[in-house]
Amino acid sequence: MGFRGALRKRTESRVPGINVMRNLSRLIAGSLALVTFVARAEPAPASAWVNISDPVLEKLTAEGKKPAWPFASAGVHVDRASGDVFMVISGQGLFRSSDKGKTFARCDGGAVGGRCETGYAIAVDYARPGRFVCAMLDGKCALTLDNGKTWRPLKDVGRNWDYVAVDWTAEEPQTLFGMHHESGGQLMHSTDGGKSWAKSEKHKEFSAVGVAGADTLMTVKLDGIQRSTDGGKTWAEASKFTPLGRLAVTGPDGALYWMARDPLLPGAVPDPKNPPGTFLIVSKDKGATWAKQGEKTPAPSPWGPYFGKDEKHVVTLTKKGVIIESRDAGQTWTDVIQLPAKGYETSNPGWFVNVAYDPTGDVFYASRMGQPCLKYERGK
Repeated sequence: MGFRGALRKRTESRVPGINVMRNLSRLIAGSLALVTFVARAEPAPASAWVNISDPVLEKLTAEGKKPAWPFASAGVHVDRASGDVFMVISGQGLFRSSDKGKTFARCDGGAVGGRCETGYAIAVDYARPGRFVCAMLDGKCALTLDNGKTWRPLKDVGRNWDYVAVDWTAEEPQTLFGMHHESGGQLMHSTDGGKSWAKSEKHKEFSAVGVAGADTLMTVKLDGIQRSTDGGKTWAEASKFTPLGRLAVTGPDGALYWMARDPLLPGAVPDPKNPPGTFLIVSKDKGATWAKQGEKTPAPSPWGPYFGKDEKHVVTLTKKGVIIESRDAGQTWTDVIQLPAKGYETSNPGWFVNVAYDPTGDVFYASRMGQPCLKYERGK
């Protein structure tokens, strides 16, 4: 054993506390290792997804109804109260399922067409379920306030929209603020519920939009949130946090949420295709001030946020193609499921891929224009 070993053994026998402390240290280390292991658990594999759009496409083909380019699903949304799933078929409208995607029937009465070009084309009021807008590209656009039973059409403006924000504070929303597709960054503003549109801000830099009242608009010109309280006539900086999500989302508690990043260093120019780490920011005063909420996501997460049963349950999609969630308002994040590598590419933040979550059935949905619409029932 040698002199040092004998001395150590003798000391430990005379001072029992040393052994206790060592055992405690080993227990803590083991616990930390377990926590680390759990936090790094792999997401569910892409093979866990189930195709729910092919039966609808086959039925349409049999009826002689050909989807428009790119010939498949092109958007998805879930009503978080009922669990109803709404799926876009490119050029063929909006289809609803009340049985987790097993069967679908068209539900828009011809009011919706085209496809979702971005992950924000369907804008949702999470505070009052059943209210959402379909701001489509290359097709008709409409808003519903009763979960798709009736529809209010939006005036066409050419090829129409990448995304549109709605004043969900109003019982009958009149103010809308959206990004016109391939217009050089032209934002357009409506004060009559989408019956007419006027040109507003125009800038090619990375932009986002939000509405927090009849005259309260928000956008991002380059870095930081700009806010107007006079319908877009004048603007002032509201926050140096910069959204990566393109829409300010109204959460279950009525507050506004964005997936965002820290301010850039002076002189730095943001690169939307290579965003830095993201986290949730929240405003409870109609966008006048914004607070960081929680920790950074494991990877840049420009999609969403999408909400579960309350504002603490948040879902987003990372640039690495993994759906992640937080059950503590963004304090911690857990991997859920990996998107398929083929066809569901996520290198262009916020574009093409749509994600939805049903908290009543614990079901995740994903759609990318030209690809099947997929569902993942957790625990199945």
